[in-house]
Amino acid sequence: MSSGVIVYKTKEEIELQRESSLLVGKTLAAIASHLKPGITTQQLDTIAEQFIRDHNAEPSFKGYHGYKHSLCISVNEEVVHGIPGARVIADGDIVSIDCGVFKNGFHGDSAYTFPIGNVSEEVLNLLRVTKTSLMKGIAKARNGNRVGDISAAVQEYAESFGYGVVRELVGHGVGRNLHEKPEVPNYGKRASGPVLKEGMVIAIEPMINMGPRHIRQLKDGWTVVTLDRAPSAHFEHTVAITSGQPDVLSSFQEIEIAITKNNNITEVISTIS
Repeated sequence: MSSGVIVYKTKEEIELQRESSLLVGKTLAAIASHLKPGITTQQLDTIAEQFIRDHNAEPSFKGYHGYKHSLCISVNEEVVHGIPGARVIADGDIVSIDCGVFKNGFHGDSAYTFPIGNVSEEVLNLLRVTKTSLMKGIAKARNGNRVGDISAAVQEYAESFGYGVVRELVGHGVGRNLHEKPEVPNYGKRASGPVLKEGMVIAIEPMINMGPRHIRQLKDGWTVVTLDRAPSAHFEHTVAITSGQPDVLSSFQEIEIAITKNNNITEVISTIS
């Protein structure tokens, strides 16, 4: 994290951050067009880095605390921070891809979980619920509410399906630094935590397990997996707090257009848009 002080953005700065955030969506859409059984996670990472640099931006993750890649690619039981490499995507996998872009002096951050080929209805429902929990959290990202209102909305919805909400990993402020204050947990009590105020920009990112919430980190120092090896899903948006409705700076629109054109991916439709 950066310093413990919440950094508020001007309207002009938010527009700059919108550009970097939208580029994340475009990058994930480019990845979605290539996703298929047989491709390696390293190939996807290479595509993403080239796409980002071709758009006069830099990958936020590359070099962050020594991380050597542009994407985090987490497959099946991997919750987050999966390292791209020789792993081959297979039919039936779910692939969570987290991407950050640095442009105009600001970071954008977003994630999407893609079901590849013949994914069971049970696992597809995990993805739908996780995506919907993100939307329910975003709906509470309003001036005068508290971080806990977002947290509780995510937790209550996900747990109503019997899923586990990861506690050790949280959303965060985002701006000139990739991780800023405040932390945005996916669990908590309504009317608790820091007050949401106009000019705050936060990344809301539910990480939801099909089984219990418990996780562990692998020896590579990055990859986080579910303790019981059950699947986990991850969706994320960068959101600005305004005087009115939440302003989602990132977008899934181009990702989902790419998905409709790729017969290898099933569309994940949440109960609310």
